[in-house]
Amino acid sequence: MSEDSRLTYATTADPTGIEIIDRVEQLRYQLYTPESVSPTPVSPDSFVFPVGRGLRLQTDEFSLPSDVAVVVRDGDGGMLTNIEHLESESLGPGEYIFDLSSQIKSYIRVEGPVEITSGVLQIRFEFEEPTDVDVGFRSRHTQPAATVTTTGDPTDVMAAISTFGSALKSTSPERSFPTLRGHPPQVELGDSLHIPEGVEPPDTGITIEVPPNYEAIFPVASLAYYLGAEVVPGNHPTLRTTGGFEYHFDYPHGFEADVAAVLKQVFLLDCVARTEGFYKVDLHERAELDRRLDLDWAALYDQPIAERVATYLQVPHALVEDHVPEWRLTAHVDPAPVTVEQLPFVVDDLAVVRTVETGATASGQSAATAPEPGPTSGDIVPSTEDPPDTRADGGDVLMRSASSTDEPATRSTTGPTADATFVEPDATDSLEQAWIGDHIPIGASKLTTEAFQNRLDREVTDDDISITIVLNDARMDEERDLVNQAYGDRDNLPFDVAVRRNLTVDQLRECLQEERSFLHYIGHIDEDGFECTDGRFDASTLEETGVDSFLLNACSSYQQGLGLIEAGAIGGIVTLTDIISDRAVEIGEIIARLLNGGFPLRAALTIAREESVLGGQYIVVGDGGMTVTQPQSRTPIVPSITPQDDQFDVEIRTFVTDSAGLGSIYTPYLEGVNEYYLTSGGIGTFSAEQGALGEFLNLADVPVRTRNDSIRWSSTVDPDDL
Repeated sequence: MSEDSRLTYATTADPTGIEIIDRVEQLRYQLYTPESVSPTPVSPDSFVFPVGRGLRLQTDEFSLPSDVAVVVRDGDGGMLTNIEHLESESLGPGEYIFDLSSQIKSYIRVEGPVEITSGVLQIRFEFEEPTDVDVGFRSRHTQPAATVTTTGDPTDVMAAISTFGSALKSTSPERSFPTLRGHPPQVELGDSLHIPEGVEPPDTGITIEVPPNYEAIFPVASLAYYLGAEVVPGNHPTLRTTGGFEYHFDYPHGFEADVAAVLKQVFLLDCVARTEGFYKVDLHERAELDRRLDLDWAALYDQPIAERVATYLQVPHALVEDHVPEWRLTAHVDPAPVTVEQLPFVVDDLAVVRTVETGATASGQSAATAPEPGPTSGDIVPSTEDPPDTRADGGDVLMRSASSTDEPATRSTTGPTADATFVEPDATDSLEQAWIGDHIPIGASKLTTEAFQNRLDREVTDDDISITIVLNDARMDEERDLVNQAYGDRDNLPFDVAVRRNLTVDQLRECLQEERSFLHYIGHIDEDGFECTDGRFDASTLEETGVDSFLLNACSSYQQGLGLIEAGAIGGIVTLTDIISDRAVEIGEIIARLLNGGFPLRAALTIAREESVLGGQYIVVGDGGMTVTQPQSRTPIVPSITPQDDQFDVEIRTFVTDSAGLGSIYTPYLEGVNEYYLTSGGIGTFSAEQGALGEFLNLADVPVRTRNDSIRWSSTVDPDDL
């Protein structure tokens, strides 16, 4: 799929201007002008930076939302300054490039002079006369460049993983930006090793030696990708550079933790070193580390990657670990050959990879004779046990598993997962947990190859964000009312929200075949499938679905969710066992509002679990990075607000998305804050007076934790009442 087919634009009438649209990722942002404009195409090659499409419009003024960070560059791309919140800048005659951190990566090229004013809600650019404004933009959507075939032999698997670094668009510290890390090649199991031309390991001078077993190979996948390293057999896990530097990993017992620490340390220090390059911003982490480390960042920026990494790894981890961003994802994996097919997709997230011993054979040997692995990160829960018990102890309560007759249903003891084996990976310090393997995870997402492939095959669309709410039991009207209010209340995004009631089997099948962004199902599911007015519908009989993502808010909906994934869906939220209806209403509303606010599936469920005792009964199946809508700002946040004398403490927790991954930066628009912070996890606590807090809460409608630790939405929070 060519980039120009993914990207488009449209003129807008109220307010006037243009809207830039990514038709695959369904992202968009607006550039406003005082009068209507008529854009014309310009060559993407005319921009200093890579873009997929370019257009030209003429105006004497344009404005952007205030949450778009702007770096001002000269005509050759060199950084001049960045526009801070509530600041002004006067630029004289000359050529300028405005580098925008908008939802879709964009650059604006103009001739000065130009006056720039950053207000509370908008950044305004004013010219002395009508001026040509060239806008170039590129999609953040990335696809694997090729498919590598490997056998299950560990040395062949090493060769396949060694190709992951071929997707890096740079080996400079700038590759810590997510836009400079391409998607690793896909991997398929086959009868022989085949590496297509163009995806050979990059020449970085770095190798990682590991013993030839999956427990040693899989955990280094993300590190090998980020370093562009070649993975080769060796007796003891060791990172080597052509300059003679060696780093010996703690093996076997601390191996996985040591690999994760090295990945995080190199990544963090790259984020700091890149401030000497194209993005000379005031980064909080640099200011903090400069107090502890005696490193020449300018010299490090210019060094080859192998020399730079050698310097990084001579820094004690204890000096940097408290400034590492909270990692987005830990992938717990079964050390089996088929796992390699899913590794490129979690490596694309820079996931920490940990192996879980399930009793299966590893590396072609029996578990008893295989080389001693590091500590496993979880245990298998026997199939006779339920997932964590947050259910009612019997009683006449309305459940979402049985008939929608007039009598309340009692708890079902059977269901689609009754004969399954559950695995419960140990919790880690990552924001999100995922599982790759045959079993059903508790407290982690279930990743599947089909879901990732469906994401890659996603079609372009010019349609609105389409959401279908299906209500198949009138007694659950309360949830339907709440979620119907939650979805589609975003001013600058086009929504199509449809409510369907009391569907028959045929009607539900037709509903699932329609092209829709999201399905929110409210009703009953049991071992035979979705309950309809005239019988049961089993999603495994569905040949194809047009639904991208879903929430099946019903009992034991795991197998039906997998059925939707196998039919073409990308990701969804499902339940592992019976759920009580009134508690399901609570979690259904929370998830709906978070998804509507732009949080990815996994992040939304992570937050919802903190809000409801029922949260442990829900997991994500498929691609948990999927979003239904784009965030209201590039970085989804959850502020926690605590009154403190005559002002407020604002603690901010950030979440990354597929379009703004690890390595992105964020600054809270609060008075006195003039630094950028690496996103993912908590970035700090800031003080704000009442007026400044009110302005901050009005920038976007975001989930807020208040003094009772419950989630409210910023549009409903009045600082006077806190």
